[in-house]
Amino acid sequence: MPTGPALVVHKHFVNVTDPRVDRGQNHSLIEMIFLALTATLCGAQSWVDVERFAKSKSDWFRRYVPLKHGIPSHDTFGRVFGRLNTGEFLLAMHAWVDAFAGSLRGRGIAIDGKTLRGSFDQAAGQTALHTITAFACDMRICLRQMSVDEKSNEIPAVPELLKLMDLSGATVTLDAMHCQVETAQAVIKAEADYILIVKQNQESLHTYLSDRFIEYGDADYQVEGLRRHKTVQTSHGRKERREYYVIEAPDDPVLARWPGIRTIGMIYRRRETGDKIQEETMFVISSHAPQVKMLSRHIRGHWAIENSQHWVLDVTFAEDASRIRKGSSPEIAAAFRRMALNILQRDTTQKENIRGKRLRAGWDEKVLDAIYAGFSAN
Repeated sequence: MPTGPALVVHKHFVNVTDPRVDRGQNHSLIEMIFLALTATLCGAQSWVDVERFAKSKSDWFRRYVPLKHGIPSHDTFGRVFGRLNTGEFLLAMHAWVDAFAGSLRGRGIAIDGKTLRGSFDQAAGQTALHTITAFACDMRICLRQMSVDEKSNEIPAVPELLKLMDLSGATVTLDAMHCQVETAQAVIKAEADYILIVKQNQESLHTYLSDRFIEYGDADYQVEGLRRHKTVQTSHGRKERREYYVIEAPDDPVLARWPGIRTIGMIYRRRETGDKIQEETMFVISSHAPQVKMLSRHIRGHWAIENSQHWVLDVTFAEDASRIRKGSSPEIAAAFRRMALNILQRDTTQKENIRGKRLRAGWDEKVLDAIYAGFSAN
């Protein structure tokens, strides 16, 4: 029976179906999941890396799992994970996340997509895997993962992704691609609130908002009910100013089609890097009341999915460079990376960045034990 951190893995993945026939099960599926997750947490980027790491740390692994038949080969990892039922595997992973994430009430949940560029296989006619994730901004953890064939398929997939979570009382933020009536309706149905970025893909809505805020600007924003909030941030030689303007949504046919809409808003961003100046204006609609500081906090939090997840996955986990391609393997490997990142993001035992934690966990078994122990205690 597994012990320690392997017991937690067993608890959540025990019902995942092993795709092998009985005579081919020399290595326990739970053991393989534990090995792959731990190796990914410590820097492995391929099934070959997983095999290398597991062999180098076989004594540590045997403290928690029997490994009666030794360490599986990289071919075994690739073959088994390439045939796994991704639905069962992700369901198990999501249940694990829910066990430590707790209630989402009051939290900001960012929805965004990411393409795994190295997962395409031209010879096999396989396009690059595109994954959409739900990200808890303040906790910096991936709550849900769902894959679609192409980026254009994100739009109908998002309402389905929302159904996989208890979003009651949460605030869902989405970029302009997902500024869709059906998506807004799905959020309201989930008893949550939405904040949607509005761009030219919703032409009539964008034009309406632009015209309204030009009017407000002509009045120097001295309009009854209009609330303003400004922030200035200086970091790494860059100065960024943000100005948020929100007001109760007027009674207008252009807005009437959006379920639950209560607020319209505008955000102005100005970045100064040396002599270079960048300016951007965007519009938002929301089912929240026009509370400008609260809305600005959620809008600012939405961008954390790029910095705290997508960027880390690409730069620290080298996700774009991954050449794992066959069968279910790209999606399973992506899930291991996101779960490993969740564990590292939640860790408070090491005063390091994510890269530093991965390196230290791979070098020092005491650090690895501490990270797992701290995570299991959450």
